[in-house]
Amino acid sequence: MQELRYLKETPSQTAGPYVHIGMTPNFCDIGGVYEADLGNAMVNDRTLGQRITVTGRIFDGAGALVRDAVIEIWQADSAGYYNSPSEMRGAADPNFTGWGRCPTRAEDGVYSFETVKPGNVPFKDGRPMAPHISFWIVARGINIGLQTRMYFPEETEANNADPLLARIEHRERVATLIAAKEGPVYSFDIYLQGPKETVFLDI
Repeated sequence: MQELRYLKETPSQTAGPYVHIGMTPNFCDIGGVYEADLGNAMVNDRTLGQRITVTGRIFDGAGALVRDAVIEIWQADSAGYYNSPSEMRGAADPNFTGWGRCPTRAEDGVYSFETVKPGNVPFKDGRPMAPHISFWIVARGINIGLQTRMYFPEETEANNADPLLARIEHRERVATLIAAKEGPVYSFDIYLQGPKETVFLDI
């Protein structure tokens, strides 16, 4: 019988405690790697659309702040186009990256992005989705990055018709994906576990 020499699966491990050093070295006062941390700036003075700030904190199952997380966001531009080679519907705003990365601050656990409010994009079956921002969260103790979304509270009609939000069985949990708004600032706190646990997506 022939011996099969399959390679064994590499053991999984968490992203920390050095996730900040690898992903945001300038934030950690490590110079000479990048001129600026990747994903640090999403907009410039020529970016089209409504400027907004998205900020918030991350809490663990005990309600304590997660101070060593890194958050990445992806979104469409103000016209609903993605800055991606796979975008076939039209041309995205060349002055908008569509992607950002930000660590939580050690002193208060806050993250913050300066971006624009995204336009509507189609679901895989063509139905329009409500404007939203996709989040990816990694931190010490998280084996696989967590995916979720932030929706906008003023988009009530679009949110009610959104194909993804419609698939959430326990309707009271939809609120965990809706930001709070104060002027141009949207607050979106993320709860990893517990009674306020944010809805996470298996994608």
